[in-house]
Amino acid sequence: MDKLLVHGGTTLRGAVNISGSKNASLPILAAALLTDEDCIIRRVPDVSDTNYMVQILNALGADVERSSGTVRATCADISDTAPYELVRRMRASICVMGPLLARKRRAVVSLPGGCVIGDRPVDLHLRGLEALGAKVEFEGGNIILTAPDGLRGAEINLSGPLGPTVLGTDNVMMAATLAEGITVIESAAAEPEVLDLANFLNAMGAKIEGAGTSRIVIEGVERLHGVEHTVIPDRIEAGTFMAAAALAGDGVTLRRVCREHLKSITAAIEASGHTVEFNAAGDACTIRRGENLTGCNLVTAPYPGYPTDMQAQMTALLATTPGISVIKDTIFPQRFMHCAELKRMGADIKVDNGTAIVRGVEKLSAAPVMASDLRASAALVLAALTATGTTAINRLYHIDRGYEHIDEKLLMLGAAVERVKE
Repeated sequence: MDKLLVHGGTTLRGAVNISGSKNASLPILAAALLTDEDCIIRRVPDVSDTNYMVQILNALGADVERSSGTVRATCADISDTAPYELVRRMRASICVMGPLLARKRRAVVSLPGGCVIGDRPVDLHLRGLEALGAKVEFEGGNIILTAPDGLRGAEINLSGPLGPTVLGTDNVMMAATLAEGITVIESAAAEPEVLDLANFLNAMGAKIEGAGTSRIVIEGVERLHGVEHTVIPDRIEAGTFMAAAALAGDGVTLRRVCREHLKSITAAIEASGHTVEFNAAGDACTIRRGENLTGCNLVTAPYPGYPTDMQAQMTALLATTPGISVIKDTIFPQRFMHCAELKRMGADIKVDNGTAIVRGVEKLSAAPVMASDLRASAALVLAALTATGTTAINRLYHIDRGYEHIDEKLLMLGAAVERVKE
């Protein structure tokens, strides 16, 4: 098992390329199950989550080749049963449910695992698929979905107590592409990753309108065909490096970004006193650490609001920002496990009922810390960049779930980091 040693105090400079989006790649890889023709997907990040999805496709009978960020998947003769040993490792594997049901009229998927950041039920997924005509049963820890006569379009509301469900929207949208008639999804997730999936499906021959808004309309078609597609940039990786540059940078440029996707993150970085400058095309930006820094208030919200997946990283940035910051996570109120580890490094943070109150301290000091989930681990790396001494971050496999070669990218920017065996 690897751990990361971060020797604090170096200054980040230079430029780095942002990888393709993990959260867009996973449902797009799953969507390849909807056709028996070749799908070529480019800029798939080399992270453990996408590796698991490739393994799941292989286990289902697909022929999958992966090379230099490009995945070629041919799903000609596939099974309808996703194996527990793979599904349990990653929550996003639930998104094979929709395409399997649409293509095979039956799907057997284990209840998923994933990181521990609070309860993330799949009831909205099932409610949507039931509305399309699927029968849902549970047996031996598996979800068994059947639709022997095929799926039929319906009007579906996917609103939940914590807002729209991204993977639920993905699952229902994929299933509806091969359903008879028209499906309308109300309270759909509007995230860029949902739009990227819709663009992929439309290129396959689907008829989807409204993706990227709260109302998506899908007209079912008889079959879909193969396609080539390039995944959008990872806005959370971009936001993480924006925070790193604000913490420890002296002019860091991020390439392969999308300005439109980064509006709320950019606003938060600027609100705390740093500068972010985009080029005319909006596909590169330079972050410079500010001189007059100040605390700020953040409330997470579904897109286009501030993303819960950037809450931990911003907490790390604000831990050494003068003044008081208040961070409220309305999506996952339990997602503050990183705060206890940041406090071990000297941060002044109080967490109560889904809200963190952060009083900026002058300096953090190195300490052995433990990653509890993907974004928490990124926050610890950020905090360690400016901490006095060498911070050892254990359970590095969490960060490898969603950041492509983060240690190598930080080294390119001048950070002093090394991956070692525990």
